[in-house]
Amino acid sequence: MTDNSVTPVTRIAVLVGSLRPDSLNRRVAELLVDRAPEGVVLQIVDGLAEVPFYDERLDAETVPAPAARLRQTVAAADAVLAVTPEYNGTMPAVLNNAIDWLSRPYGQGAITRKPFGVLGTTPTPYGGKWAHEDAVRSAGIAGAVAVDGGIVSQSALEVDVLADDEVIDRFLSVVQALAAHQPVAA
Repeated sequence: MTDNSVTPVTRIAVLVGSLRPDSLNRRVAELLVDRAPEGVVLQIVDGLAEVPFYDERLDAETVPAPAARLRQTVAAADAVLAVTPEYNGTMPAVLNNAIDWLSRPYGQGAITRKPFGVLGTTPTPYGGKWAHEDAVRSAGIAGAVAVDGGIVSQSALEVDVLADDEVIDRFLSVVQALAAHQPVAA
C-alpha cells in the first residue's frame, strides 16, 4: 500500500529590513531559507526598495506594481517573518513602509491575522531589541498576530551569527514558532 498523503507546507514571507544585498541580516534570512525545517518554505520578499512610501493617494484602484506584488506575496503566505537590523533605535524605514502597505485596507490588509515574528542582529549589545519590539507593535496594530517565542534579538559583537549553531537554533526557533502557530479565524 502506498502512502499518498501530502505533508502540509507552511509558507513564510520574509521581509528583510536592510536593503544592502550583502547585509548581515539579509545573509541571516538566506541562511534560514536554506535551513528551513521540513514542511516550511521561506520566501524572501524582494523589491522592498521599489515600494513607494505609503501615500493614500497611491492606494487607489490601481496600486503601484511593487506594492501590489508585496501584498500578493504576503497574502499568499501563512505567516510573516521580519529579519531586520536596528537603525537609530527603531526599525528601518523600508520595513515600516512595507507594514504600512500591508495594513491597508484597514482590517483586511494582507498582514491581517497572519502570525508574525521578527529576528535579527546588530553590532550592539542589544542586538536590535528596540527595532524588533517596534516591528511587532506596528505589525500588531496592522492586524498581524505576534507569536509566542517569535522574537530573537542577537548581538553580533562577540559571535559569528552565521556560524554559531546556538544562535542559528534560536533564529530557527522563531521559524518553528511561526510554523506551529494555529491559524486565526476571520
